[in-house]
Amino acid sequence: MTPPSTAAPQGGPEPGTASSGSTPRWAVAEDGGDAAGPDGEEAGEAGPQDEDAGEAEEAGEAGEPPRQVSAGGPGGGDPPGAGVGIAALSLPYQVVAAVSLAVVGMFACVHLAMAFLHVAPSNTLTKQHGQAVDDWVFPEFEQNWKLFAPNPLQQNIAVHARAEVVGDDGRRRTTGWFDLSGDDGEAIRGNLLPSHVNQNELRRGWDFYVNSHTNDNRPNGLRGQLSERYVRRIAMLRLETRELDGRIERIQLRSATQGVEAPVWSDEKTDTRSYYRVLPWWTVTAADLPGGVTGGRTEADQ
Repeated sequence: MTPPSTAAPQGGPEPGTASSGSTPRWAVAEDGGDAAGPDGEEAGEAGPQDEDAGEAEEAGEAGEPPRQVSAGGPGGGDPPGAGVGIAALSLPYQVVAAVSLAVVGMFACVHLAMAFLHVAPSNTLTKQHGQAVDDWVFPEFEQNWKLFAPNPLQQNIAVHARAEVVGDDGRRRTTGWFDLSGDDGEAIRGNLLPSHVNQNELRRGWDFYVNSHTNDNRPNGLRGQLSERYVRRIAMLRLETRELDGRIERIQLRSATQGVEAPVWSDEKTDTRSYYRVLPWWTVTAADLPGGVTGGRTEADQ
């Protein structure tokens, strides 16, 4: 009786048993890779890791160090967020940048503190260090306002000037009044960066004169004559730019004070008439012009 055949099913060998007969011409990689032929040749393309390994081997054969692949991703380069701002600089430049920022920040803090003390009401710090605060603020950072000002300015004060001119024929004549404050206002209006000369020179000079004189225009201290010369020279600088058809012998100044009109929604009644303070005639000398000699004389000194 012939024993039954032990041949494997037509589908192939059972799992876990070695196949009998010849070795198959193909094999499947355990990790799911590409199939290799009987001679060890790859049947598909190599993956990225295989390419990197091949390049490393080729570089080793050529005597060159292997090229390292960046960890930033397929495109290479630094990881996101690296090399931004000061971190992108070298160490010496980082130190310079940090020190510069610290100096700028310190200057800003000191300036804000000085400006605050300048406009703040009188206190212990301003009494002890008032001169230091004024030296810091004046003249570039002058503030024409005060915190909690009890009497805010509610008047417009304009300074006018006229001159006595001697013409070429020897005749004397008196010009009309020139609005010096109006000229400053025209230079400031619409100017994004107005000059300190237009903003402060005439205004501060007139305040200097008023505070150093009595109501009848007599000096009330040692600074009285100094303020006269200062205002007179400012007026001469302004009048020199005008065509007066003659030589200026004397000048006269006055102020026009006018109250600011109340807003339409207010019931306050405001006197908007102009009130004038007229100064005496001042004789002009070479000292009142740039490069002139020292000294000077006014009718008030006679």
